[in-house]
Amino acid sequence: MAKRKLFGLILTAGLMLSLQANAALPPGDKAPAFTLPASLAGHEFSFSLAKALKKGPVVLYFYPAAFTPGCTIEAHDFAEAMDQFQALNATVIGISMDQLDTLKKFSVSECRNRFAVAADESGSVSALYDARQSHDTHAARVSYVIAPDGKILLSYENRSPDEHVSRTLAALQKWKADSSRH
Repeated sequence: MAKRKLFGLILTAGLMLSLQANAALPPGDKAPAFTLPASLAGHEFSFSLAKALKKGPVVLYFYPAAFTPGCTIEAHDFAEAMDQFQALNATVIGISMDQLDTLKKFSVSECRNRFAVAADESGSVSALYDARQSHDTHAARVSYVIAPDGKILLSYENRSPDEHVSRTLAALQKWKADSSRH
């Protein structure tokens, strides 16, 4: 009997930890405000979510590490789609736990000078967005679309970089269509 209770407690604790480690913030929640050092086309600046939202919706995507195969693919995909994001008046910002010097190079070569990337070296913003891998040294691959009012429209978590761009574009297009009807 004691072994069964102990097993049940261990199983429950393990399940709760796995849910917490991979639970992106849900649509409808208010996006946590933050400011981070960032780079666009190799030039350093301070990115503020609050300021970006004053201009329109924001696509916020977390990725594990600059210059890794999946993150490079994802950066190329976002760069290629920037005309579509700009047509929807959306700001795109990628966030990793890399150092800013690394991201300055990544913003030029892999982001192709088309969108900014921010350095969350401490992982504090990744933690706010439940986008931190369980071992805490890298961000998870999580994408968010945030409306100008600060509400999360989409949260999408998938280790594969393949659908992050198409899903964020679809969420923006739906938001724009819904907004124009009101």
